[in-house]
Amino acid sequence: MAEDKKDAKKGAKPDAKGAKGAHPAAPNPKAEKAAAKAAKSAAPKAAAAGEVEASKGPSRLRVQYDQTVKQKLTEQFGYKNKFEVPKITKIVINMGVGEGVADRKKVEQAAADLAMISGQRPVITKARKSIATFKVREGQAIGCKVTLRKDRMYEFVDRLINIALPRVRDFRGLNPKSFDGGGNYTLGVKEHIIFPEIDYDKVAEVWGMDITVCTTARSDAEGRALLAAFNFPFRQ
Repeated sequence: MAEDKKDAKKGAKPDAKGAKGAHPAAPNPKAEKAAAKAAKSAAPKAAAAGEVEASKGPSRLRVQYDQTVKQKLTEQFGYKNKFEVPKITKIVINMGVGEGVADRKKVEQAAADLAMISGQRPVITKARKSIATFKVREGQAIGCKVTLRKDRMYEFVDRLINIALPRVRDFRGLNPKSFDGGGNYTLGVKEHIIFPEIDYDKVAEVWGMDITVCTTARSDAEGRALLAAFNFPFRQ
């Protein structure tokens, strides 16, 4: 009998929890806001640890490319084969840290911020040779970079053109002449705090970065048409 009572008590606990779930409390806006904030902060931590999960299904811009961009470019340039249509292959984000020469922690801070922005663990870049003028030694940490591909690449582009760039003070559009002659485009960002993943109140330093969009375009004209089809805000 004693054992039966113990079993009954053990079985009663889940029922009690279920009873609570049957009558949910009224929504608490503060709690929901806190939960959303916690979820937002958890993602960057996972990114820094290289544990970001792959997105479920194709990204929005990947779908846009398949459904509209391909057709638009084919009509514009008269491609005969679907493999001729240019596409974005990767995004390379490079963050140089001048202060890293004197303080290794600066590089680590920059790498942590870049991980939050990109959702992927960056690699530390090191000096290829010594430069006495800048007190740089060969092999010394001078910055960090990350290379994005596939859906993670498209998701970054989505945030860049729709959230980050509109936050730039006095933004007047991207320079349409910053192509390299082979359809690849590079833009500079002076302040990494324009990205939504960065909490301005917790930033110790403001870093600049170079973002290179690598494509399969055979010319700058095709590369620009490709990026324009994704709504990159080029100056007219």
